[in-house]
Amino acid sequence: MATPEQGTKTAQVGMIGLAVMGANLAKNIERNGYSVAVFNREATRVSEFVAENEGKRFLGAQSWEDFVKKLERPRKIILLVKAGAPVDWTINQIKPYLEAGDIIVDGGNSYFLDTARREADLKKEGLYFIGSGVSGGEKGALWGPSLMPGGERDAYEKIRPVWEAIAAKVDDGPCVTYIGPGGAGHFVKMVHNGIEYGDMQLIAESYDIMRRVLGMSADEMADVFDEWNRGELESYLIEITAKILRVKDPETGRPLVDLVLDKAGQKGTGKWASEIALELEVPIPTIDAAVNTRNLSAHKEERVGASKQIAAPPVEKYSGDRRELIRAVHDALYAAKICSYAQGMSLIRAGSDHYEWGIDLGETARIWKGGCIIRAQFLGKIKQAYTRKPDLANLLLDDDFNAWVAEAQGNWRKAVTAAVAAGVPVPAMSASLAYFDTYRAAELPTNLTQAQRDFFGSHTYERKDKPEQGFVHTEWEELLAQQSKSNPDA
Repeated sequence: MATPEQGTKTAQVGMIGLAVMGANLAKNIERNGYSVAVFNREATRVSEFVAENEGKRFLGAQSWEDFVKKLERPRKIILLVKAGAPVDWTINQIKPYLEAGDIIVDGGNSYFLDTARREADLKKEGLYFIGSGVSGGEKGALWGPSLMPGGERDAYEKIRPVWEAIAAKVDDGPCVTYIGPGGAGHFVKMVHNGIEYGDMQLIAESYDIMRRVLGMSADEMADVFDEWNRGELESYLIEITAKILRVKDPETGRPLVDLVLDKAGQKGTGKWASEIALELEVPIPTIDAAVNTRNLSAHKEERVGASKQIAAPPVEKYSGDRRELIRAVHDALYAAKICSYAQGMSLIRAGSDHYEWGIDLGETARIWKGGCIIRAQFLGKIKQAYTRKPDLANLLLDDDFNAWVAEAQGNWRKAVTAAVAAGVPVPAMSASLAYFDTYRAAELPTNLTQAQRDFFGSHTYERKDKPEQGFVHTEWEELLAQQSKSNPDA
């Protein structure tokens, strides 16, 4: 790959937005052999960035026109600005200076329908637009993220060398693949973030069981998470949990995590996943529970007040085998995690089918093996499941996942039962269990629900003994009255 020498007046890639993510991604691109023109709304930040990286192949621009002129054609411009209106505003600033065939890449957490709209609008003007999920946080952006690009295939092929160069690398290639047209890339990133919400909530609930049911110290729990990270639960989130639990507050000497206020923030991607899942009629109760728990956590003052008025179960020291319960929590976390990923992959499949994107679920799992926040050992197993059966309806139907959950479900129920008995909330862990029990049930009580709907709203129902009749309606009160007259002693 030919690369311009330092001091060149044009660059191969452009970066707009020099906050931490944009700055780190620009450094990653430059380190991998590309010259980068950089621009930021605050001109001083451009000067600072170039000065901080003296000797590197960065070209600072002080105006929109200057920035575009510093780029080789076809121009490849990456936006790392706040999602929503700022993306549209930025596009409108640079668009007058662009030419047909130029490519804009949105690397932020944009809503996928906004991405689809932008892609369609820019296409009319001869411009390409790619919505690319970028996962891995600040370190991932600098050293290798997981990348989820969607848009025109031809446009992706033009940025593919750059994206493959900067992505995280795993045993079967760089953690990037073409996801699909339109808003497919940002849809997959949205679901990725929803799964991340679920993962984090399940880990927090496991921590809470050990903390409140077993009374374990932070150091003891750190040892457990370290041990788990050497087995089937090995993942980035388990790894950093162990590290967090070991950090002491310099002022008090207490575990720093104990001093962190229990109000979790969110940027909206989890909520979007829940909303589109409802629209596509795909159940994702683990992710929903994680979103709802973050919402509840925000009501700190109200919760504190409620804790003084609403009685909790009597606190009793756990009398069972501690090691057995820790093992049960491990199995519950693993089984619930499988259910969470099953829900997420089902949502991606439903989105792909609805919008006709043709997403490869096996490849999607593969590119999450490195770089991203949810990177975990068992993503390789998910890839294998879809390699064995690309049209797999649900991960729980894969023979291997079925066997793992079947083996874990006894301990899963034990962990949830112990938490419930102690009044320790495990909304995501129990939601996963309810999803599992509902999905595997040949008979559900929704026959009564449908009868109620027909009773009060004439919504009809189908008879399982007479399917050929199709949808029928019953005058329930009238039929009950007739039966009472014919059998008054009943």
